[in-house]
Amino acid sequence: MKYHSIIVEDLPVAAEFLRKFCEKSGMIEVDQHFLNAEEALRYLNDNVVDLIFLDVEMPGASGFDLLDQLVYTPQVILTTSKTEYAYDAFQYNVTDYLKKPFTYQRFLDAIQKVSKKSEQLNGNSDQDHMFIKSDGKLIRLSNEDILYIESMGDYVKFITPTKKYITHNTIKNLETKVNPLVFMKVHRSYIVNYTKIDDIQENVLFIKGNMIPISKAHKSGVMQKINIL
Repeated sequence: MKYHSIIVEDLPVAAEFLRKFCEKSGMIEVDQHFLNAEEALRYLNDNVVDLIFLDVEMPGASGFDLLDQLVYTPQVILTTSKTEYAYDAFQYNVTDYLKKPFTYQRFLDAIQKVSKKSEQLNGNSDQDHMFIKSDGKLIRLSNEDILYIESMGDYVKFITPTKKYITHNTIKNLETKVNPLVFMKVHRSYIVNYTKIDDIQENVLFIKGNMIPISKAHKSGVMQKINIL
């Protein structure tokens, strides 16, 4: 499998060095290169990648600032000339930490870790919660507590029985991250917890009194899923 990635590195020479390693491996597709964290974050808010090659020290926001603001969790390989960030890397649960300059073999070792972690994540279909960032806080939401997720342009709204949480994200991004055993997309603007569906009438479903439209494109999939329950 090929992993889609971006490189966030303020030194073009270092970025090109890394890009050549990616091409040589045959395993990594570099979708974009960004010179700073701000531009990378704007891209990541609208696009899903599997892996980020991330420098720590850059003009403006640091690599860790970018990780603080990510709305989903791709794998991360930190690339830096200093060892002092190793503890922070551990705290952010990055996949690997490459100290510049690194060899091609060391690069391949890091990609093997990416592959192994990806297999573990794909095999874990029973995740029972997710973390979202709302009001400047990282919040743990249990799948059981989420009724549905609604698109609000560049934001999404998580609806629970007692509260609503708004976070910077997209339905497109979340569609690949939520547990498919619990959630399904029923409309371009809605993902629902189908264990919470109370009723379906024509092209509308009801969850705790909330009316949610079902698009024609998703109607068949919804009915098949409901019949399995």
